[in-house]
Amino acid sequence: MTLREIVEIVDGKVLCGENDLDRNVLNGFSSDLMSDVLTLLDEDILLITGLSNNQAIRTAEMSDIKQILFVRNKKPNKTMITMAIEHDITIITTTYSMFKASGLLYGAGLSAIY
Repeated sequence: MTLREIVEIVDGKVLCGENDLDRNVLNGFSSDLMSDVLTLLDEDILLITGLSNNQAIRTAEMSDIKQILFVRNKKPNKTMITMAIEHDITIITTTYSMFKASGLLYGAGLSAIY
């Protein structure tokens, strides 16, 4: 599934990384606990989270995650967006809850990590 398809499915808005919307994503992982994210070893992961602070971007960077979907209408601040741009991380936002966004993406074919 491409990031472009993900944006469409969750009625999302791209805040940075517009040039990477044709990037393929194989797996999704939903969590607000960044310690859980740090345990992931898979590639091509979409991180789905409502944790809208610098820790989310730093965790994605450390885990080689190149795309984050912020749910519950969370708005990353300018510092977060700048950090994401520096690390080639695409940021998408949606008004949907984590449950709804995850369910829609899973139903459309995005695989769960476990």
